[in-house]
Amino acid sequence: MAHTGFIFPGQGSQTVGMGVELAAESAAARAVFDEVDDALGENLFQLMAEGPEEQLRLTRNAQPALFASSLAVVRALQEATGQTLAQLGIMVAGHSLGEYAALASVGTLNIPAEARLLRLRGDSMQAAVPVGSGAMAALLGADMEQAAEFVAAGSAAGLVQIANDNAPGQIVISGELAAIEAAMQAARDGGLRRVMQLPVSAPFHCDLMAPAAAVMAEALADTDLQTAQLPVYCNVTAAPETEAARLRDNLVEQVTGRVRWRETLAAMQQDGAGRFIELGTGKVLSGLVKRTLEGVEIANIERLADIEGLW
Repeated sequence: MAHTGFIFPGQGSQTVGMGVELAAESAAARAVFDEVDDALGENLFQLMAEGPEEQLRLTRNAQPALFASSLAVVRALQEATGQTLAQLGIMVAGHSLGEYAALASVGTLNIPAEARLLRLRGDSMQAAVPVGSGAMAALLGADMEQAAEFVAAGSAAGLVQIANDNAPGQIVISGELAAIEAAMQAARDGGLRRVMQLPVSAPFHCDLMAPAAAVMAEALADTDLQTAQLPVYCNVTAAPETEAARLRDNLVEQVTGRVRWRETLAAMQQDGAGRFIELGTGKVLSGLVKRTLEGVEIANIERLADIEGLW
């Protein structure tokens, strides 16, 4: 059997009804949702289950909700197999906020602490930039060299940076609205067929998020992190790490830094992962694996039935 790398989705994968079926099936999963609700002092699971969607989509809700969904799958998987994630796989990674779920899955952070950190992360990222002054856009079909050219063209109008290198031909830029619009126009003028502004509430993973990074640096400095039980492939380095201090630094840098997901997947495959299993809501990351890597198995787990036949 191929060695397994576990991957955890980020913001954008949330959907009303997430986690409901798993909570009905698994006591371990239900306990995670209860832990998160208790940590936040509110009924986040009810919002996940019933909506409204516009409230769930808010950064302050989407981030802890996706974390809760992923950790509920981890606990249900461990309950069903009688094994820890460290026994079932050889490495983990998470896309943007998914890195927090990856860390919790291998014992670096506990669920209540992470839920509170993600609520703070969401609030501080939203507060870092006035609504409407920042934006993000997808450059579909561009490679990194082309994207850098479009960003350079847009920089005359303000701050704009490459925020996500998600997969071959799927690059996201982030920055000030005028600069994003200028970069998008440069991309269209350069012959790129698919350029679109994304429906996000803030310009994530660029230097405009520096105030949020400062908030997270202070909060993480007061948070007890443990050595990871498996290597965590970090967004900002696309390299494995287990040491708590380094993982903490990478979480801070991640707020303003580029998500190097394409490189992360390649590194995981190079280091022995022949099967990638997405844990949590949706199949966004499974799609990125399919676009990026050849010769690997891909699966995702959202409910108990998805576990059958994987081990």
